[in-house]
Amino acid sequence: MQDNATEVTAAGIARLAGVGRAAVSNWRRRHADFPKPVGGTETSPSFALADVESWLREQGKLAEVPLRERVWQQLVGHPEGPVTALVYAGCALLLIQERPTVWLDASAGSDERMAAMLPGALEGVIVPRFGAARGRGRGVHRGRQVDAAAAVNSPGSASRSVNTPAEASAAAAPSGTPAVNSAGAVNAVNTANTQAAPSTLRTPNTPNAVNTPADPTTPPAPVNTAPAVNTPPASNNTPAVPTPTGPQLLPTTPLLRGVADLAAELGTRETFEFLLGRHLDANPRQYTLTPPELARLMAELAGPAGTVLDPACGTGTLLGAVTPRPDQQLYAQDNAPDLAALTALRLALHAQVTVRATAGDTLRADAYPELRADVVLCHPPFNERNWGHDELAYDPRWEYGFPARNESELAWVQHALARLADAGTAVVLMPPAAASRRSGRRIRADLLRRGALKAVVALPIGAAPPYNIPLHLWVLRRPERVLGQPEVLLVDTGRFATEGRGGPDWQAVRGAVLDAWRAFDRAGRLDDEPGLARSVPVIELLDDDVDLAPARHLPPATAADGADELTAVRERLGETLRLTADLTPPPVDHATDPDRPTRWPLTTIGELARGGALVMRTGGNGGHARVPVLTDHDVLAGTSPSGLLPESDEEAVLTEAGDVVVPVLGGGSMARVIDDGTVGAVLGRSLVLLRPDPAALDPWFLAGFLRGTANNRQASSYASTATRLDVRRLQLPRLPLDEQRRYGARFRALEDFERALRQAGRLGEQLVRGMYDGLTDGTVMPE
Repeated sequence: MQDNATEVTAAGIARLAGVGRAAVSNWRRRHADFPKPVGGTETSPSFALADVESWLREQGKLAEVPLRERVWQQLVGHPEGPVTALVYAGCALLLIQERPTVWLDASAGSDERMAAMLPGALEGVIVPRFGAARGRGRGVHRGRQVDAAAAVNSPGSASRSVNTPAEASAAAAPSGTPAVNSAGAVNAVNTANTQAAPSTLRTPNTPNAVNTPADPTTPPAPVNTAPAVNTPPASNNTPAVPTPTGPQLLPTTPLLRGVADLAAELGTRETFEFLLGRHLDANPRQYTLTPPELARLMAELAGPAGTVLDPACGTGTLLGAVTPRPDQQLYAQDNAPDLAALTALRLALHAQVTVRATAGDTLRADAYPELRADVVLCHPPFNERNWGHDELAYDPRWEYGFPARNESELAWVQHALARLADAGTAVVLMPPAAASRRSGRRIRADLLRRGALKAVVALPIGAAPPYNIPLHLWVLRRPERVLGQPEVLLVDTGRFATEGRGGPDWQAVRGAVLDAWRAFDRAGRLDDEPGLARSVPVIELLDDDVDLAPARHLPPATAADGADELTAVRERLGETLRLTADLTPPPVDHATDPDRPTRWPLTTIGELARGGALVMRTGGNGGHARVPVLTDHDVLAGTSPSGLLPESDEEAVLTEAGDVVVPVLGGGSMARVIDDGTVGAVLGRSLVLLRPDPAALDPWFLAGFLRGTANNRQASSYASTATRLDVRRLQLPRLPLDEQRRYGARFRALEDFERALRQAGRLGEQLVRGMYDGLTDGTVMPE
């Protein structure tokens, strides 16, 4: 099987051969017949995968590569880029899923025959599912935009006539508004960078050349008079997934064969999810993630629906969280054609429902102006000033007031409401500032007066990026009628935040939010749950600020709850202090042993590594996807792995029981033995792992002597603002293994004592903070 078009980096070669990157560099220098670079840059060249595999096989260096890894290498090395490769792979998976015998016939024989037969075979699936494309083969390509995404229908549905993206934009834009196909929404990849990835992504809007200031107090715009019926919109957009041509598919045939093999092992949907997930993890800085737990919560808040819209879809995370049902229709729009294509394919592989995906700027060029959906789910871009303020001043969607330039989130809220059927529900992820900024108070007040805003839920810190602030969920409903004395549900789940980067306790968050919402939705009000939830009469919120932040309106926890919680903390602290006393090291025996030498013979870590007594590894910048990462902070604080690293071509270093991990920055004397709580984690940056041979070195003896202050001082180097430890220069005494174990047992007891002290410190801080809070809010009496 020839794969001359696929390229692979030096890191990829190292993974193929099962060696480090330094070995690949040595091969390039020492072997004149090593394949020459065919692309990349001078500092990061790329090589033809077929040539590399041939050379490795001749040298006997080709390792047994797992199928997943081989397919991934073919995808990232595709000559048209990984996004194009993902789209082609998705097309093949759809064909395999819906017409497996057609795939078997088309893929039989040579690559040339396969490339010639596949366009016709793919068209038999793509046209019924996605509609017919103008100019067949205009797929997703690096460095240039393609046709906008479009209507995606379930098998057997008729294809629709289509227009160009410019025509669709012009048709959707208000009168006198330029048709702009620029940025769209969160969950979107910047169209200037088509290295797009899976669904949980979003990038900011593309700035527009609009600098004319506008008065946010512009007179109210006309009320939206569009018919409130669930009429499917006319689809006038180019299909998201045009049928690729034979020349486009020829260099892709090895990848498609590998994808088919992987689908036989994992399943078609799982294979596509795997490739999307790895691409997402490999490009973490390009995207803003929407955690699947949050998407699930938003879908559950909205409830079951027949017609669902996500106007900022990315690659379909929120729509993918919706429970499929018969005759369901999913509508999506995103500013990036690449992501629209991936959304269409992902959702088509997910379930046999009608899917319509369109590319374009949602606020400037709404693709579904006549849609009235049962549910709208949206994670819009935050803090966008160039969302179309000047062009859209008289847009009929601003039924509740014209948003100020710095209130783009309120524009998205009103867009969601405008696309709802009567009594339909929208759930929108919002920054907390949108609940209290003065520039948005008039719109917030009108949303309350007219009964459109039903609930505001404050999520815990760490629920979604940006992880350092507690984002909000706004639950809105297209009002059929306004109750005489309406109330709004306010929920604060901040108590369910957890330490580290693992996210909040999602089970507790879901339980608290859904229980409160369902009870409120049934009765129109909710009995106070101190510190957690409360329904507030709208009239109480209509003051000068119209501040909707839940924490400012919830009653504090009851005195009984506060006292019970403090009692539990106090009991845990007492138990920990007793344990600390039991673990206190015994008095030091100053008796001298006449046979003990005044100085031990010493060796260094570098010498032990060269002699094979231990293996030395350094942490990297990437590795396996979705594996916890042990960071230098975790080692210093004695906590569980909390880090995240992007997936890359580098070989990840996984910890094993008995390894010793040493931070190399900061100047502290620290070493940690890997135990059951940290085994299997990826070694993070600024860490060195030492894996001792158990027949030569005791790990606790090794870690204990590495923590010596004098030892660290002599092995450290200093810069103007930092200290770096040269682990190879750290010293150990040469002792028999039995003597090492004696020292190791004492060092291990010290580690247990240190861990108990840390726990006591954390509990003490929690008790002190609780006492201050209790005394100041009246839940604890000064007795």
